Amino acid sequence: MSETTHDGAAVFTRDDPHLGRFTVRPVDPDTDVPLLHRWLTHPKSSFWLMNGASEEDVDRMFRTTAASEHEHAYIGEWEGESRFLVELYDPAHTELKDAYTVRSGDVGMHFLVAPTDSPVSGFTRSVITTVMELVFTDPSADRVVVEPDVRNGPVHELNAAMGFHVDRTVFLSEMDKDAYLSFCSREQFAEATATDTTTGGERR
Repeated sequence: MSETTHDGAAVFTRDDPHLGRFTVRPVDPDTDVPLLHRWLTHPKSSFWLMNGASEEDVDRMFRTTAASEHEHAYIGEWEGESRFLVELYDPAHTELKDAYTVRSGDVGMHFLVAPTDSPVSGFTRSVITTVMELVFTDPSADRVVVEPDVRNGPVHELNAAMGFHVDRTVFLSEMDKDAYLSFCSREQFAEATATDTTTGGERR
């Protein structure tokens, strides 16, 4: 993954013709932790396994990420409002390295859409499209790797729509979950979304 400047400025922008502008910026632990704590401990975020986390736990997690060379965390904004979380990481430095043969150009990805009582039609799909475009603006990225909980049906549907193919089920002891190890190459993403009418994003 290419390095990004953690100065609060947007690193990626994408315009959706139906939903408007999506921007992505680095997480700032000094200001974002209270918001992220609310998101991650919400019952709708149960697959992140942080429902009982304290604000200090969340602060520690994102400060560790900010100091790491192998993982990056971002806040996604929709029309200027913080609405989703993105984590990108090098699978070679996680438990996944024991689950499959990591290739050069592999990028691990997690995303979380902020819990809301007023969902917008098509919003989550536009978020994951934004995340995938963010990854592939890096020319060194060839394939996205995900490991969603096998019980997370809505995410499996979204992943399939992006071009992901499930390789197999793996048990991840650090997260205490059975997960669908899944991959999506740059070409698979382009083919799966070829009929989308969204505009391409721009990395800054």
